[in-house]
Amino acid sequence: MDTTSVTRLTTARIPTVDGTFSLMLYENDLDNEDHLAVVYGDVEDAEEVLVRIHSECFTGDVLGSLRCDCGEQLNTSMRMIAEAGQGVVLYLRQEGRGIGLHDKLKAYNLQDEGYDTVEANLMLGHEPDERDYTVGALMIQDLGIRSVRLITNNPAKIESLREYGVTVSERVPIEPHLNRHNSSYLETKVERMRHMLRIDTTPTGGDGYANPHSADLQSLAQRAQHYADVESQAFITLSYAQSLDGSIADASCSPTRISDASSMKLTHELRAIHDGILVGIGTVISDDPRLTVRHVDGTNPRPIVLDTTLRCPPDASIFSSKNTSPLIYTSSSNEKRIAALEAVGATVRQVPEGPGGVSIPAVRRDAYAQGIKSVMVEGGACVIRHMIMQKQVQKLVVTLAPMYLAGLNPLEGCATANAPSVQSLHAMQFANVMYQWAGEDIVLFADPTWPDA
Repeated sequence: MDTTSVTRLTTARIPTVDGTFSLMLYENDLDNEDHLAVVYGDVEDAEEVLVRIHSECFTGDVLGSLRCDCGEQLNTSMRMIAEAGQGVVLYLRQEGRGIGLHDKLKAYNLQDEGYDTVEANLMLGHEPDERDYTVGALMIQDLGIRSVRLITNNPAKIESLREYGVTVSERVPIEPHLNRHNSSYLETKVERMRHMLRIDTTPTGGDGYANPHSADLQSLAQRAQHYADVESQAFITLSYAQSLDGSIADASCSPTRISDASSMKLTHELRAIHDGILVGIGTVISDDPRLTVRHVDGTNPRPIVLDTTLRCPPDASIFSSKNTSPLIYTSSSNEKRIAALEAVGATVRQVPEGPGGVSIPAVRRDAYAQGIKSVMVEGGACVIRHMIMQKQVQKLVVTLAPMYLAGLNPLEGCATANAPSVQSLHAMQFANVMYQWAGEDIVLFADPTWPDA
């Protein structure tokens, strides 16, 4: 460590689907490899910077091999860093845990014969893990980072960085997804290499990840928890489906199925990672939704209803689940209606009025006080509009379906005398924009920003 040095050779701008990064190329006097720092935001002299030390994996990173979790970890880390607004991926040229691509492929053949990843390396005359993190530590120091939140499941990385004088303030876990090709490999990591993983012993039998969207949702869940604890208010994810012409319902405003089965599954995956799910009273009366997780395994979020004048019917479907107590937010003091709702299991909370109904900022603060750190908002039109107009959204998830409805556009209706104007939308911008397919639909993930806020 004392005699090793690194030199930053050049830097280039690299736009990606997760955002624009700076790619920095380093040389060093320890090995003959060119190592890389993929930097997002300003990290110089910063503390608690998200950092991923990622060792090169041609098969996983480039080819998308399902034999390991490397490519998934790289993509997830870049997305997590972009969503955090700051961070670094150190891409170290240490293929095959330091044994090189040639012997790594030989090790794969031994694994196909029944040996685990540790045994295969030993049979080839290598250590189970020959990686060295000296250069990574020096790159962190060259970048001027004062302390890091390390994205890893490997305790050896934390121990090595600390040995080299890097302050690791927190380990940020990154959970893999099992399939029939990588399950034994990941189990060996836990049993023989001390990796801190929660392994589901029943991987999918197919040739894909158990959940193709979960890498995105995992980072969203972590970000929401962090945001809520810092801001002392619930993180808001606004999610809805619309047609190509921007309609969320047909002209009669009757319940309309817009998204396909794949998008519906994604919606329920989103529900499962949030503490609460919020709708307006109009949606409860017209659609009578259950607001539960049904299409995937997961915990039901707590139903939340914005009901300014307490119109919620006591026989609504949100009261059918005995495991959750719906939260009803109102500005009404009608004791008879409050008692009727509480009799069927609701918790009624009184908050001040705001533009277009109850005060949304007050709801967010109170929800956090009730232990709800993340809320998924599903509608209806008035709630969608007021959430956007009042700049109360941290993550936007919009499903775009290939159809025309010529119906209800949430940004054109629900006007009230004291509600913000649609004209204020000119200041709305988006960061961390990502698109993905869900069946025949396209799903947009983005962070709304208001520079004038």
